[in-house]
Amino acid sequence: MDPVVRLMERVRARDVAAFESLYDSYHRLVFGISLRMLGDPMVAEDVTQTVFMKIWTSPDAFRGGSFVAWVSRVARNRALDVLRSRGARPETELPADLPLDGALDDEILERLDAERVRDALSMLPAEQRAPIEMGFFGGVTHQEIARRTDTPLGTVKTRIRAGLRTLRNRLAEGVPQ
Repeated sequence: MDPVVRLMERVRARDVAAFESLYDSYHRLVFGISLRMLGDPMVAEDVTQTVFMKIWTSPDAFRGGSFVAWVSRVARNRALDVLRSRGARPETELPADLPLDGALDDEILERLDAERVRDALSMLPAEQRAPIEMGFFGGVTHQEIARRTDTPLGTVKTRIRAGLRTLRNRLAEGVPQ
């Protein structure tokens, strides 16, 4: 039996450790999808929390198949709900195949955005910056960060959350050069 299916069975039985394992394995995927669609780390964090609350409160919504595909679809749908609530154009109005004419412009904008993120990240206290770098750029789970830094798991999660909130605020107001 697929390990994720086993984890979901345990989540249905209200096994907190199974839920934490799912979160540790898939929260970066959900956050990444949300961030890419919304462009706002704080809102993407909220979407991620909402998706995982749905998994905890309604585990029967997953009916088998590919968990990655299912959780990606849930994240995408929730992000679309946020966009629609902001008054953004519904996805159905977007062309199915976007032209690549602006690919160079997109690459330049992505580099500028990456530079802004790096600058804002460098301004964070080390105890917030290090776990964010390990988790988001190094692909390390929260549990592994806790083990490597000899820090309680709850503290690691709190520091990441606080760091992301600070990053969001700094990026929203612009990072001084």
